[in-house]
Amino acid sequence: MKTLKPTHPLAVRCFHWANTVVLFMMLWSGLLIYWANPVYRLGRGDHTLVSFFPEPLFAALGVPYRLAEGMSLHFFFMWFFALNGVLYVGYTILSGEWRDLLPNRRSFSEAIQVVRSDLGLSAKNLPPRPFNGAQQIAYTSVIVMGAGSLITGLAIYKPVQFAWVTGLLGGYEWARWEHFWLAAGYVLFFVVHVLQVSRAGWNNFRGMVTGYEIVVLTPPDSPSQGETAS
Repeated sequence: MKTLKPTHPLAVRCFHWANTVVLFMMLWSGLLIYWANPVYRLGRGDHTLVSFFPEPLFAALGVPYRLAEGMSLHFFFMWFFALNGVLYVGYTILSGEWRDLLPNRRSFSEAIQVVRSDLGLSAKNLPPRPFNGAQQIAYTSVIVMGAGSLITGLAIYKPVQFAWVTGLLGGYEWARWEHFWLAAGYVLFFVVHVLQVSRAGWNNFRGMVTGYEIVVLTPPDSPSQGETAS
């Protein structure tokens, strides 16, 4: 027998999908801005091993000469990014969901166990909870990263007006470097998140879209021979 099990509240689903769209636009517009000064690479001295977003990739994506457009989009969607984040944090506090999301003393050991399980090195089941240790660490980290992106973005956008913020971050160049790697962190989170959702299956994805998962109920054991049902 199948039944519907409530999963994610409407508010959480709205925050989740709104953030998906807004974050994509922030990353895309950020790439349009980065084209004007693509300084980050892996290498030593004059020798470059890997250049992030080389010119052929910029050209293939249609990025060149769109700096003004990128800045306009970035600053426009920044307000939605900030508002969505503040509303989500406020919701988790008022609803009490922060208790399930905030990492605790068991979270880090559980996160290692989750990684071992995903790699096929362990078959040990985690205790049933809304979020396991790895999810608690990942989702809390993303919230902290969001605040970091806003602060570093402010330091880059208004380095004179907010000179004290820029100074606390190590200066303009450090603030830009931190802003770039926070963006890279979102991409990494997105890739891992999609892989985990794919592993969990369609039912898990359905829960984030509709708010319900389909659960198969196990019928109660039949009376054994010589026994009668009460």
